[in-house]
Amino acid sequence: MKKNKVEVSDYFRGRKPSAVRVAQLEFDKREEEIEAINVAIGDVTLPMPLAMQKRMAALAAPGSPFEKGVVHYSPTKGEPKTHETFLKIIASSGFSTEGLMVQITDGGSVGMELVILGTCDLGANLLLIEPVYTNYMALAARTSRHTVSCRRVLEEDGSFKLPKIVEIEALIRKHKPKALVVLPYDNPTGSFYTQEKMVDLAKLCVKYNMWMISDEAYRELFYTDDKVASIWGITDQEVPGIEGRRISIETASKVWNACGLRVGALVSDNKEFTEKCAAEYTANLCPNAIGQYIFNAIADLPKAELRKWYEEQRRYYKKMMSSLYTEFYRLLPGIIVSKPVAALYSVLDVRNLVDKNFQAMDFVMYCAREGKVHMDGKDYTLLVAPMGGFYKVAVGEENPGRTQMRIAYVDPPEKIALVPSLFKTLFEEYLAQR
Repeated sequence: MKKNKVEVSDYFRGRKPSAVRVAQLEFDKREEEIEAINVAIGDVTLPMPLAMQKRMAALAAPGSPFEKGVVHYSPTKGEPKTHETFLKIIASSGFSTEGLMVQITDGGSVGMELVILGTCDLGANLLLIEPVYTNYMALAARTSRHTVSCRRVLEEDGSFKLPKIVEIEALIRKHKPKALVVLPYDNPTGSFYTQEKMVDLAKLCVKYNMWMISDEAYRELFYTDDKVASIWGITDQEVPGIEGRRISIETASKVWNACGLRVGALVSDNKEFTEKCAAEYTANLCPNAIGQYIFNAIADLPKAELRKWYEEQRRYYKKMMSSLYTEFYRLLPGIIVSKPVAALYSVLDVRNLVDKNFQAMDFVMYCAREGKVHMDGKDYTLLVAPMGGFYKVAVGEENPGRTQMRIAYVDPPEKIALVPSLFKTLFEEYLAQR
């Protein structure tokens, strides 16, 4: 007798890996001895601040809450000390934290899902600015919310320009989104939204009664002479009505080099939103207790030390990014590279070097599955993120990500220095064997 076959859901059946993880998943299947330089994922390899390192090393020491080997649930809202830590970080950038409320989450990613649930009704629209961090679209799909997008175009000079305000406004009138997501220190483009741009977008949020969600995972990581930008620099005096609709997504992952701690936060000036966040988060029980304890070492550091930390991180990344940007253009004339002025990323576009049949995903899979370059007595390949998943395209529309890939400046400088030559060799080998 033939038995019925149990099946996964339609959602699971159609789910594909995130663009930022697909290369690693495929590379893991290789059995040969080869090292992958993985710049597909924003997995920072710098050490955490020393105060955090010391806490991590002494988790079982006398005085630690874990000295007896017991790890209790933390409060659903997160530890009060973790609230203090995130607010201190915001204040260290020069912004007032008066009236701000905090919900701790398991990393910024869980915060993203929670904020989508909390600002958009079932089936409602979330407004994104493309190309956008791919997980916003994935999490909207997971929660049965829709996304609409206004699109930036990568110009020949490597710049991503925001659409004109009138164009964004027309999209808002047509689709009536409930919330706007901005990434002032942008992932994936490496662009920077000045405070003036943030204010312009805030005015639209007030005019059309939308929430303004600012993903500030990379706040303080910018490499221009501009001032630090934040949703918390937009006041009711400057944009009447903005207060009560502001939410920022915070994380320990990027500026604090603690990706694996999985500590994030939603900060808001809306009491009902924050209270309902806690109610929803009871289903998660609590955020990471050990991660919070390690991260909270920052709360005891003076503001001057935090400012010094930001400056050190900026100097480190700016030098490395500038070298890589220049080297790509030297080795591959015709390539377009988005100039990284914020966050940790650049977009590479090979549209001037390929035919209409080229697909970035195919090249990424080639590198992950079989691509190999022998350098300095060792075999290497390169993992980058295909950009197709950072755009939402209509049926029949060509995806701008077809010829684009994202790289993350996260490996040590000596490995990052290999990226342009690895990319050039693998790219030319791939084109030759097609």
